[in-house]
Parts: sequence; structure tokens; C-alpha cells
Amino acid sequence: MKRIICMLMCSVVFQVAAQKNYTPVDYVSTLVGTMSKHSLSTGNTYPAIAMPWGMNFWTPQTGKMGDGWVYTYDADKIKGFKQTHQPSPWNNDYGQFAIMPVTNKLIFNEDERASWFSHKTETAKPHYYRVFLADHDVTVEVTPTERAAMFRLTFPESDSSFVVVDAYDKGSYIKIIPEENKIIGYTTRNSGGVPENFRNYFVIRFDKPFLYTATVSEDSVIHKGQPEVLSDHAGGIIGFSTSRKEVVHVRVASSFISFEQAERNMKELDGTTFDSLVTKGKDRWNEVLGRIEVKDDYVDNMRTFYSCLYRSLLFPRMFYEIDENGKIVHYSPYNGEVLPGYMFTDTGFWDTFRCLFPFLNLMYPSMNVKMQEGLVNAYKESGFLPEWASPGHRRSMVGIIRHW
Repeated sequence: MKRIICMLMCSVVFQVAAQKNYTPVDYVSTLVGTMSKHSLSTGNTYPAIAMPWGMNFWTPQTGKMGDGWVYTYDADKIKGFKQTHQPSPWNNDYGQFAIMPVTNKLIFNEDERASWFSHKTETAKPHYYRVFLADHDVTVEVTPTERAAMFRLTFPESDSSFVVVDAYDKGSYIKIIPEENKIIGYTTRNSGGVPENFRNYFVIRFDKPFLYTATVSEDSVIHKGQPEVLSDHAGGIIGFSTSRKEVVHVRVASSFISFEQAERNMKELDGTTFDSLVTKGKDRWNEVLGRIEVKDDYVDNMRTFYSCLYRSLLFPRMFYEIDENGKIVHYSPYNGEVLPGYMFTDTGFWDTFRCLFPFLNLMYPSMNVKMQEGLVNAYKESGFLPEWASPGHRRSMVGIIRHW
């Protein structure tokens, strides 16, 4: 497909950018639109760390558990790093859980573990996020794949370094497996539109042995040495001693199908280092964003265009996985069965049928074919085409017939 080339008048600013060999993803800021609140939207976005149309996103969390405004630019504390599937604050989230490194004090509660941060230490790109947690003296870096992610945590010298895993409330499970440096669990948290057997299964693997383990129930009761817990609000804490600026890698993957499938999804991280994964993610975003080539000497126009294009390429998200035989399968958010074929979700057709889907058809036809197959599957599995899917029918923004 031919590239669309926009030629606009310019100023000197772009010359500096051009000398830096900027690529499309370099212009993207994932923080655009995050200075929002319930009473006043300036975008209602959050900094999604994700691959194009990826099944799982990650985001720093500044808001309270369950708050649709998960990250707001005027906040000064981070409570955790959350796997999210939220398309908008109005629809809220589903299948979410969080990871948070802490030091010196054993804490789980999200307000107590929260750390002050500054935007001066924050790098927010689609394929890479970095921030310094001042209260814990820990640098957190995250880079994603479609169904997995890798964290690089740089700890200070401490005999009390911990990582908290919060599986959230409304039904969750955690099991710590020290001999494998691993935590598994699931969350059932959702905002509607799911069958009764809905679960998001996750697997978290560390490259450092645990010296301390504990599970948590109901946000406060810490069970030292107890390997697993099933409760309304389950969590896990692992700990170790760290030397000055010691790096700990954390590999995470999840599945809506099973723990075994989550392990298969973890293979997206096989044979990669953190830095090579960042490069791979950047190349993928440049491939997709670069389908449209813009030439403009005014750098702010470039930033605006590519930041908005990034948002347009997040949804609808993949809701399918690849099984042990290499086949495309999905957990149906309509009937709760595991079925063959594509499934996509988190899109409201009230908002997208006029522009997003025609745009995807023009610019990304091979991806849009998969999305249309997913729509057919949604009809087969529920008897309806979704008006707002997140992940199943949400009965939101239905069409209205007007008589003039």
C-alpha cells in the first residue's frame, strides 16, 4: 500500500529533530491526555505500555484500585505497575493485577507502598517505560510483547528488598513457588461483560532466588511462609537481599484460558534480553506507525500526529492466543468456552464505525481481516454483533433511531 505523505510548511525546530534521526515512535508521548478527571476530560487516557493491538497493556498506577482514572499526570505517587485491559475510564478495567517493588519495610496496602515520583525521571513510550521510585530508591523499567512483558528493577543495597504482587479484590488467587522463583495466580476482577468462569491467569518469573515469601489476604493479613491463598483480595510478597544497583529481571505473562497457556505465552520472551526486547518493540511500532509518513518541520505537529496515531492502533485489542499446536484459539467472553479462531475486543462501534474501521481497512487491511473474523465469531457465540465489547457485551452506547 502506498504511503500517505503530508507535506507541510516548516520552521527550524525540526532540523534539530532530524539530526537526531527521529523515527515515528520517537515522536509519541503516551502521557498525552492523562491530565484528566471524572469532572473534566482532557483525553481520559493512560500511558499504555503495549504492542499494537496487544492482548495485554501495562501502566503505572496512581489512582486507587478500581478507579477508572488509573493514571493522572498531576499525581505524585505511584502505587504499582498494573496489567490492564481498560479501553476507557467509563468502561473501567477487567483481568487486572499489579506489581510493585518496595524496600526497607514489608508493606502491601496500595497507599502505604506508594512511592513519590517525578516526571523528570519518567520516560513514557509505547514500547518502553522507565521511572524512579524515590521512596524505595528503585528504578523500574518495563517493555511489553503482545501477551507478556519484562521488568528490569534496579534496587539499592538493602537486606529488605521486596516485590509485591497484588491480584486485586472481587476474587483472586496467589501461589508462590520458591523452587522455581515463580508466582502464579489469577484474578476474576471485571466491570461486566464476562461469563461466570472468567479468569485472567498469570505467571511471574524472577531471575533471583527468594529469601522471603508471604501471601496476603483481604489487603492486610500477611501469612509469612504460606505458599498460597484464595480470597476476595489475594496478594503475594517475595523478598531478597540486594547489593547496590543490583538488577532483578521479572518476566510476566497471562492468559484468559489457563495457567498452561500463560506459560506458553511467556515464550514470547524466550531468547531475549531486556534491551533486545526494547529494540524489537521499537521496530514493531515504527513498522506500524511508519505506514503513514508525515513530513513537517514543526516538531509539535509531528508529536501530535504520531501520539494520536499510537492511540488509534491500541484498540480493538487481540483477545486470542496460540495453543500448543500453533492454532489460533480464544476464550469466548460471550459463552465462556475456548474456541478456535480470532477474537478482538475493547471497541465501541458507536465511536469507531465512522472512522477507525474504515481507516484500518485502508491502512492495515490484513489486520482488519482478522478483526472482522473476530466480529463474525462474536455473532456466532452470542447471537449478536457487539455495540460495545469489553470484553463481552456491555450494553453501552447503543444506537438510537432518530425521526426528523
